[in-house]
Amino acid sequence: MSKQTKRREALIYHAKPTPGKIKVVPTKKYATQRDLSLAYSPGVAEPCLEIEKDKNNVYKYTTKGNLVAVISNGTAVLGLGNIGPEASKPVMEGKGLLFKIFADIDVFDIEVDTENVEEFIQTVKNIAPTFGGINLEDIKAPEAFEIERRLKEELDIPVMHDDQHGTAIISAAALLNALELTEKKIQEVKIVVSGAGAAAISCTRLYQAFGAKAENIVMLDSKGVIRKDRSNLTTEKAEFATHRKIDTLEEAMVNADVFIGLSTADIVSPEMLLSMAKDPIVFAMSNPNPEIAYDLAVATRDDIIMATGRSDHPNQVNNVLGFPFIFRGALDVRATKINEEMKMAAVKALAELAKESVPEQVNIAYGETRLAFGRDYIIPKPFDPRLIAEVPPAVAKAAMDSGVAQNPIVNWEKYKEELLDRLGSDNKMIRLLSNRAKMNPKRVVFAEADQLDVLKAAQIAYDEGIAIPILLGRKDTIKILMDEIEFEADVEIIDPKADEEEVRKNKYAEGYWQYRKRKGVTLYSAQKLMRERNYFGAMMVNEGDADAMISGYSRSYPSVVKPIMELIGMAKGATRIATTNVMMTQRGPMFLSDTSINIDPSAEELAKIAQMTARTVRMFGIEPVMAMISFANFGSSISPRASKVKDAVALLHEQEPDLIVDGELQTDFALNSELLEEKFPFSKLAGKKVNTLIFPNLDSANITYKLMKELNKVESIGPIMMGMRKPVHVLQFGSSVDEIVNMTAIAVVDAQQKEKWEQEKQSQK
Repeated sequence: MSKQTKRREALIYHAKPTPGKIKVVPTKKYATQRDLSLAYSPGVAEPCLEIEKDKNNVYKYTTKGNLVAVISNGTAVLGLGNIGPEASKPVMEGKGLLFKIFADIDVFDIEVDTENVEEFIQTVKNIAPTFGGINLEDIKAPEAFEIERRLKEELDIPVMHDDQHGTAIISAAALLNALELTEKKIQEVKIVVSGAGAAAISCTRLYQAFGAKAENIVMLDSKGVIRKDRSNLTTEKAEFATHRKIDTLEEAMVNADVFIGLSTADIVSPEMLLSMAKDPIVFAMSNPNPEIAYDLAVATRDDIIMATGRSDHPNQVNNVLGFPFIFRGALDVRATKINEEMKMAAVKALAELAKESVPEQVNIAYGETRLAFGRDYIIPKPFDPRLIAEVPPAVAKAAMDSGVAQNPIVNWEKYKEELLDRLGSDNKMIRLLSNRAKMNPKRVVFAEADQLDVLKAAQIAYDEGIAIPILLGRKDTIKILMDEIEFEADVEIIDPKADEEEVRKNKYAEGYWQYRKRKGVTLYSAQKLMRERNYFGAMMVNEGDADAMISGYSRSYPSVVKPIMELIGMAKGATRIATTNVMMTQRGPMFLSDTSINIDPSAEELAKIAQMTARTVRMFGIEPVMAMISFANFGSSISPRASKVKDAVALLHEQEPDLIVDGELQTDFALNSELLEEKFPFSKLAGKKVNTLIFPNLDSANITYKLMKELNKVESIGPIMMGMRKPVHVLQFGSSVDEIVNMTAIAVVDAQQKEKWEQEKQSQK
């Protein structure tokens, strides 16, 4: 892409369809005169009076507690320099966008037209009552130091100059991990810092807080090494002046362990790199071009640990890993400031997170096969969904421990759940499902384990303790793929076509033949079928050699369902097999049935599908509220298609009077509780939030769930098989790794549930 094309795309992005990147969105109803009278006059007087009585009530009745000001005067914008307040506004809007999407924090960006330190400080102090926190941005040094120092002293809300502390926090986390990998101690390493601006000063101070020694640090500015004998040094530079008789970067780099670059591009040569100590740690963070190009650096030293500020290389030092989550934690405990303890807690949380197993969605986002802690992964990626659940609690706890929290957190598990729910980066139901599976993991057969995505899902299920995988497929292929993704586990690998499995195949064939010999199956044909994975895997479950099975990733749905139906069959008392999909919508999880099996069910069959779905919904710990969907509402059509839904509802009301189900209903009435209550107040669903939709045929159910999935990017779990004797589940063709992992958890929970039911039956005998 040419520079001109990039420029045009950037300008269009910021200009169209609406200028800018953020807007104010109402959080309360405003459609009626009553709504407006509550929002403004006269109703608004009541919260005003409550706040007048106690200023802390402002957090109860307004957005202050979740509102941050991003404030700049535009004197040090990105790599653009002093471009003024108006020109800095796109950057400040962008910062507001990052606050929102990463930590659900609302932002007003404020551009102040003054370079006078006192005027700037007074402006911020005057508007501070509006905000829960202040993020200072793109203010040049040395003024930035004084502005932040004064505001921290004179305000009772968190204040942070992100240009200083953001880079310091992220790079410190990366440095701790790099030192661990190279087995070096921070108290002993020699550090060269190229740059003496706000970020460089803050970075160096934070490294010292973690143990770096002043005598081991050399800092350089545009004039060279900052030495004790240099005149006219600022207070900040004098703090890091060295006694060593050296003048240049080249001299400083000799035998240095760590290079920190916050200066300008291409000032480090290969020769300088070669002069450094063994296992050099180089953080070349000048943007967009680092102090030494990444490719050149790694070509020069194969023992280097390299980080930059760029997203196209490993180990990106990106401030977005810090500021949203630091402010989130500070706001949530209503901290009066962001202190050193809170910053250090963020560093430790980030460093520890990099050592944990990486979610598959992060691998996908960054085009990686498998990220793992090491020289090319010393710091989490910005789109890691775990950040919001790990960093804010660490910051909040540090605020409490250091005495600056006014609203302490009591229930940390609940707090983490609330953090995850803020963004939908993780879903409560999926977490619940995963946690239930981990309580009693089961043996799950992966029938297509020589497919990379299936194997990656099996690896995640194993690493997370969700399941004990049994891998079916070509052994040589599976082992090669396991090496590629570093799946190091003692798991069973079976190739049903291999001669070594003859004894087991003959055993399974005999069992299959006995079960189907009066339905046209010969012993010879049974033996041939046991060479096929779906038959072999299903027999493993039948014979108790496995607890559950997952298949369908690379084959059509009917071709996988057929052997499962033949071998597994229906549960005792079941008269139908059906499927449901769980859609993770903005209104919460929605169950849609039947999405894969029954083409045009009768009224009796629809009632059975509804009953099976109700049991499945309860398996998730949710009480079903079910709408039977049609093109008609409560007898408005005499069409047989509508009548069968009406008849199914009548059967359900008779057979399960306690089940909250009604219809026939059009989808909009089912989902709009106010509309339903207004038009059909007699309905059993009036005033209730529907969470389950039973469709009249396969066409409508399958089309609906796939439309929701593709158009609204709604996450789906399923199709979940219902009515089966054993826990066997069929994936949609080409399912994602996350979908396979979720289905594995479903299979484990299904196995747990069936085991529980079996135990209950035995105890009743």
